[in-house]
Amino acid sequence: MASKTDQLLIVVSILEGRHFPKSPRLSLVVQASFDGEQLATDPVEHRDQPLFSTELAWELDRRTLHQHRLQRTPIKLQCFAVDSVSKKRESVGYIVLDLRSVQEVKQEPRWYPLLSSKYTKQRPALLLSMALENDAKPSEPSPERFKAKKAPPRQGSPAVTDLLPDQLEASLIPDQGYHQVGPADHCCDMFVLSVTVAFATKLEQLIPSTMKLSAEASGFFFYYSLLGNDITSEPFLNLLSPDFEPERASVRIRSSKQILQTFLSRQPSLQIYLCCGNHSLGSTDVSLSALAAVSVDLENKAATVEGAFILQPPKHTKQALPALPADLQPTVGVAVTLRREEVTPQSLGNKEGSGAPTHSNPPPSVPPAVQRPRSSSPLRKPPDSSSPPLPPPSSHTESEAESLLEELQRGKEQAGLLADLEVPVQLQTQTEATAEGGAPSVSVSAPKVSIPSSAHHYCFSLDLRSLGSLSLTHPIAVTLRYSYQFFGSAAPIMTNPPVELQRNMEASLPQSYCAFDFAALPQQLQDTFLGVPLVVEVWHRDSTSRDQLIGRASIQLSHLLSSERSRLLASTGEQSWRQTHQDRIPVFKTQRPSEKVAELSFVATLEDLGLVKAREVILYDSSQDEPAVPKQPSSHPAAPSLNAPPQGPTAPRDTLEYRTALELELWKEEQEDLFDDQLKKKELSHMQALAEEWKSRDREREALVKKKEVEYNLLEEQLQKTLCDLEKREKQLTEAELETQRLQRELRAEHNLTQRELQESSRRLQQECDHRGAMERDKVRLMEEERVRLLQQIADGESRYKQLEKEFQLCREQQNIRPEFRLQSEINLLTLEKVELERKLESTTKSKLHYKQQWGRALKELARFKQSR
Repeated sequence: MASKTDQLLIVVSILEGRHFPKSPRLSLVVQASFDGEQLATDPVEHRDQPLFSTELAWELDRRTLHQHRLQRTPIKLQCFAVDSVSKKRESVGYIVLDLRSVQEVKQEPRWYPLLSSKYTKQRPALLLSMALENDAKPSEPSPERFKAKKAPPRQGSPAVTDLLPDQLEASLIPDQGYHQVGPADHCCDMFVLSVTVAFATKLEQLIPSTMKLSAEASGFFFYYSLLGNDITSEPFLNLLSPDFEPERASVRIRSSKQILQTFLSRQPSLQIYLCCGNHSLGSTDVSLSALAAVSVDLENKAATVEGAFILQPPKHTKQALPALPADLQPTVGVAVTLRREEVTPQSLGNKEGSGAPTHSNPPPSVPPAVQRPRSSSPLRKPPDSSSPPLPPPSSHTESEAESLLEELQRGKEQAGLLADLEVPVQLQTQTEATAEGGAPSVSVSAPKVSIPSSAHHYCFSLDLRSLGSLSLTHPIAVTLRYSYQFFGSAAPIMTNPPVELQRNMEASLPQSYCAFDFAALPQQLQDTFLGVPLVVEVWHRDSTSRDQLIGRASIQLSHLLSSERSRLLASTGEQSWRQTHQDRIPVFKTQRPSEKVAELSFVATLEDLGLVKAREVILYDSSQDEPAVPKQPSSHPAAPSLNAPPQGPTAPRDTLEYRTALELELWKEEQEDLFDDQLKKKELSHMQALAEEWKSRDREREALVKKKEVEYNLLEEQLQKTLCDLEKREKQLTEAELETQRLQRELRAEHNLTQRELQESSRRLQQECDHRGAMERDKVRLMEEERVRLLQQIADGESRYKQLEKEFQLCREQQNIRPEFRLQSEINLLTLEKVELERKLESTTKSKLHYKQQWGRALKELARFKQSR
């Protein structure tokens, strides 16, 4: 028996693959055969980069290995595609490994392309490594000996993975704030999976040249899904130089290393999208296969996949965008990190220099298992128009107030605003209408709201006075409803109670007046009023059926900006402006936008109350009837009491009236100086804003010009090539036309000549046919005579044949009586028997030689078997 060190294992590690097409219905299996023994991997998902992470091993001694090397015995790996429904296997390709290249020193894995692959577009390959390992065994023979077809569990292929289901899922444990992967009894470690979107470059290449960058006013953001949680980054407005803070989204996972790596190997690539509103401008795939590699040591350090990934446009726009060089490709910097919760990742220090820790309590709009380092960036959710009204301000916490401000900000973005500010901020809302829930629709601004110094305090009021000119034949119970998120309130405003409206009559609307106090920039207000109309919905409320939408009326607020301005003096002494617009607009049906159903009469008023000061932004107390209005501080001292005793005669300059008038003049001069300073500051800030906007648009124009220049160069090259092709084709067409005319003339002359020849030949053929017909008739007559003569000869021959047959039969009977004939028959039979015996002798000789060879081989096998024992 061979010694212990002579026992070896040939280990073939099948790690992963690449360049395989995606096919969700199929799975991949690699089958390895060596020396008549076959081993196979577990089925894995048929995708671009399948992850096998399997080791196959065969046991043999050094002498047998030497014989296999001399005989050049190969190790053949065959890859099959297995149908999950019919279990039908189809060969994808194969790989032949040379046993002579296997060494006992560990070698780096290398890529082997599949031979005779059925995938012709790309060349699939497998990442393989081979090694020789000493097979250490106990001195006494064990009843359960090693078998080549059932290799023992090795590192990277734990036995617990055999018990896992085919579909591993991450189940959320809400009360604990983590996801569970795998059975609970095998999950004892806590891991953190983090995704960081760090930077982006050349994003303007994803926008077609026909679209203006400034037209995308709702902002751009990155979106991806992490274990079923939708994550969006902070929106940014400038595609030329995207300016956003790196954000990290983390999920806590309770599992074990082997189960988690198996789970990640079955997960598809992480897809990150660049979005604008509801449209996707491009996407990229980040493979997670490196996190699930067997060689990753999660006990001591973190596994990271990071880099700049190229964003690909959607499939329906790929044809519209030209091919770009490598330095103009749009990219996004992404880092995906997997670590144990106790291990501090070494790679995060370089990637997230801001050092923002992950909050233990995530924001209210983030699921408990997803934690984000910035609480001001909740997950993006569309505002729900049917949500109940907001609670009174006394019940708001600071985080809820910030979430309210984020809702206002999203409302501003949906309205199509470009300003990178946290306005408009609703100061207070006074309304007689009620929300859907019946409670007053009062929205309250949150504490710690940052408002620009150049923002104005506006008050917008809308009075829906009457509704008439109904075109329907039946009466309806009318309720009007509208909402305008720019004013800071997402809750709808409704008139209540319903009013009965009949055909050709006018009905006044009760509780239809509503006023909004908000802060905004003048340019922002003008852009919004010009671009976003206020839509009023007309509903029919019936107690026996559901509410029915009758039609919509669109109020163009731009008319309010063009109306005449009137000057007002507030109670504080400050000057304000008021603009009023009154109109009667049609209400159109929803199914037929061109058909008018009624007419709505309204009065809209806009008041500009001047600049907003920080002390004017206060919380509205719902318990008070009127909002608190801060008093304007007075710079002059209080007047003395009128009941003071009279004093003696004083100089005119020492009288109280003179001092008061002097102080008033000084105060006016001081206010004028302050007003001039404010105007200068405003002018400076506006000039700076204009300069920045000019620079931004100049950079945008330069980028678009460069992009269009590249496109125009490509188009010019294509046009030059097309012109050359057209000139060549024109020359070819001219030559072909001349050749066609020449051929037509030749064909006409040839046709005329052929026609004359055919007429002459037809005449000759007619004469020849007539002559042949006469000759054939003579031949027929002669043949008839010859036929009669031959029939007579046949009758005579038959009679002679019968006579000769009788004579032959008589002679044959006489020959059978003679002994020589019988002897000749016996000699023929003996000759046949001799030939048969010779054939059997030859076959027996060949069988004897074959049995000798088989006996020699059996003796050799018996000797080798005895030697191995």
